[in-house]
Amino acid sequence: MARQVRFDRLGGPEVLTLHDVEVGEPAAGEVRIRVDAIGLNRAEILFREGTYFEQPTFPATLGYEAAGVVEATGEGVSHLAEGDPVAVVPAFSLTSYGTYGDHVIVPASAVVPRPANVSAVQAAAVWMAYITAYGPLFESGEVRPGDHVLITAAASSVGQAAVQIARHTGAIPIATTRDPAKRQRLLDAGAAHVVVTGDEDMPARVEEITGGEGVRLAFDPVAGPGVETLAQAIAPGGHLVVYGALDPRPTPLPNASSYPQLTSRAYSMHSISRDPERLRRAVAFVNAGLATGSFTPVVDRTFDLADIADAHRYMEAGGHIGKIVVTVSHD
Repeated sequence: MARQVRFDRLGGPEVLTLHDVEVGEPAAGEVRIRVDAIGLNRAEILFREGTYFEQPTFPATLGYEAAGVVEATGEGVSHLAEGDPVAVVPAFSLTSYGTYGDHVIVPASAVVPRPANVSAVQAAAVWMAYITAYGPLFESGEVRPGDHVLITAAASSVGQAAVQIARHTGAIPIATTRDPAKRQRLLDAGAAHVVVTGDEDMPARVEEITGGEGVRLAFDPVAGPGVETLAQAIAPGGHLVVYGALDPRPTPLPNASSYPQLTSRAYSMHSISRDPERLRRAVAFVNAGLATGSFTPVVDRTFDLADIADAHRYMEAGGHIGKIVVTVSHD
């Protein structure tokens, strides 16, 4: 028997409960993993609440990321073997698979080797964050050495990964936060500059930092009307990339007459994680950074699997910096 988190109705963290289930054997193209750590993501809050782009079918499980050891492989899986230390990449639908459990089955295409120097807790904190940041900050070629990059909501796990990737590529990361208490921690984490948006005029501060040039790219999970303010900080020929919707209000397209040389677009890490060739390149890039120490996932706090509802409450409170990870004990 396995312990897995299930929920049978939409709602708050209290709907998440642990159940004993028969996990079974992996089918063709699948892998069964003994889970040691689980990375939490805001997408899972939205899925639990019914506001994600996919809707759960009850009883539902959830979870995009995990790290552990391969227990069994299904037919046709040749790149993984029993005993391999691995991590799970968000490369599947939450309506079909989930990682919240001590033993789970996931698609083999979503399982990647875990470098020897990376612990299970660190590996569970990597893939959603670093693949999300990798696309606009590296793969697209839009950011060059010496460019300024504006990273909003930079205390998030994706924001922290974006700061590290920007540094790795020779760019200059400018982090934003609403909380002045996070300023020094963001500087310590590698941000070249921090703008506290509740206390400072962000476009004016960015103009000062960049010598009037503006940033090459603004990387934003908030969306909503605030993108008009972000547009004011972007250099001619620059890019606005929106990868989330923390602000549920409609997101305007920055006015073409005011920002004629600005490119804006929505972006999802699934455009990489569900494309085998792009995912292969992303995994190689991130694993290389992990192996050399250029990338170090930031883990804010860990919870036990039995305390999954408390872990979700902590994530909803929004006071963390980096990743929240759930650990799994095997008695």
